[in-house]
Amino acid sequence: MARWIGGKCRPISLRTPYPWRPRTFRSNAALEAIATAAEEKVRTVALYNYHSFSGAISALFAHLYHSRLNLPCLILPSSSVEPLRVEDFCVEGEGLDTCYLLDFIGPKGFASKLSQQAMCEVIAFDHRKPALTQIDCCGDPRVTFNVNLAKSSSAAVYEYFSNKLVSMMFPDVGAANLLNSEDQVRLEKVLKYIEDADLRRWSLPEIKAFTIGLSEWRSKLNCITNPYMYEQLLGISSSDLIAKGNLDISSRQIAANKFLDKTFKVRLGRGLYGECLGVRADGNSDLSDEIGKQLSLKSAKAGLRPLGAVICYNFRRKNLKMCLRSTDTATDTSEVAKAYGGGGCPSSSSFIIRMDEYNQWRS
Repeated sequence: MARWIGGKCRPISLRTPYPWRPRTFRSNAALEAIATAAEEKVRTVALYNYHSFSGAISALFAHLYHSRLNLPCLILPSSSVEPLRVEDFCVEGEGLDTCYLLDFIGPKGFASKLSQQAMCEVIAFDHRKPALTQIDCCGDPRVTFNVNLAKSSSAAVYEYFSNKLVSMMFPDVGAANLLNSEDQVRLEKVLKYIEDADLRRWSLPEIKAFTIGLSEWRSKLNCITNPYMYEQLLGISSSDLIAKGNLDISSRQIAANKFLDKTFKVRLGRGLYGECLGVRADGNSDLSDEIGKQLSLKSAKAGLRPLGAVICYNFRRKNLKMCLRSTDTATDTSEVAKAYGGGGCPSSSSFIIRMDEYNQWRS
């Protein structure tokens, strides 16, 4: 196994002093990478939010900056499932110079505790509103929180390391670019799409297709298990992601359309909430959204409520789930779902329904 440190691939022994544990983000490999970095006097660490694409592409910019200046830096994914601990970075009394938290700030007090125990500067980036409540105003001048609700973390990190590179390479500012001209144009467009999704604006053309195309990257965003992550991210293209997303949307819609000739009338709440069209889609719950929206349109044309009811039997849990969808902004599907112990939002909701009750809705 190898680990990227300062742009160089360094071997890591599989023998480890840590006891065996299941594969997590605080894994043997991660702890061994920290121990190896401490032995090699690597005093800069960057932890990135594995759960978001913003975190991974922020890690790319940290990697490019340190590689460009030939500065050693240990970059690791972080997860809220079993995150790395402050003590993990205090190996044999060694401290750090700088720790970057990319696209997350950690639980309250984490950054200040890390700064105190690892004796380092902590610089954190986030764009989520809940992050504001996690900021620990400890007055430690070594802790900097960059939380901007109007800018995606990845865009903020890109600007930070770009500006930092310029200051480090002055006066040769002409060569101070994280990216070459071709990569810069392509990746800056990707950053705009990421920001549009991160900030829930959904304003850019084909943003839905972009986010769907991006979903296949989730398994590639762990730099420990995927040593080619930076190279792959550097070649990413918004047009390719949109094309992939549109292909996926098209194939899912074709699959959903096969259910539309098997509809029946559903008396919502035994008629209390009106009637709409429904369909059984056992084993195809992943198509509930596509099927439900088409049913909503078909139901409205049939003079019924503009809702679509998709009913799926869960063979593992042995229960029946009803998913309601609507394309009509004046219709609230959740009023039905909440009445039967479920929930959701006006356009999309679901709940578990007993078989005997379901039979009453169909009769």
